[in-house]
Amino acid sequence: MTSSQSYSLDAKRQARFFAVLNHFHPLNDDVKIWFGKKLVRIKVRKGELLLRAGNVCRFVYFIDQGAIHGFIKAGAKRITTWISVENEMVTSISSLDMEAPALENIEAIEDCSLFALKSSDLKELYEIHPSFNTVGRKILQQYYRDAERRAFLARHTNASLKYEFFLQHYSHLSNRVPLKLIASFLGMALETLSRIRSKIAHAK
Repeated sequence: MTSSQSYSLDAKRQARFFAVLNHFHPLNDDVKIWFGKKLVRIKVRKGELLLRAGNVCRFVYFIDQGAIHGFIKAGAKRITTWISVENEMVTSISSLDMEAPALENIEAIEDCSLFALKSSDLKELYEIHPSFNTVGRKILQQYYRDAERRAFLARHTNASLKYEFFLQHYSHLSNRVPLKLIASFLGMALETLSRIRSKIAHAK
């Protein structure tokens, strides 16, 4: 976790967090009490790294407010691999699971309010509250579906169709995230993305 200051969890933020998890599977009161003791709320600034490639990921983060992306470096170039916003969870799943060096960086692209949970606490949660394993399984299923969409985008060669697919599945990001990050995520030049967006705007 970063050196950012931690803050107490208010009831409204907790309720929003529980509502997201309840979408996957109803939480019992014991699990909610457990989270109340273990979750830490932190604030991170735009441009701050939550994880640096090469370090081991020790936390799962829930985005209460803000936007975060993962990126890798190819020389001096940054390549965005995913983008997440409110009510989504972010981590380096392979690093967290295998306790291995992370392959990508995780960075705030807006000022963020996050809930942080230690990987050791997550393992404890699965052991002492077996019902939460259903939530974990469904979250991983969603994680895999998202990865499948990103793999589809990475293999598509037509830039216009790539952006069309992006609008179908990630429209909430189109006017929020800097265009250079969207272009990087889609694997195209910024000029190409700008040209496609201009063409769409003039067609309306």
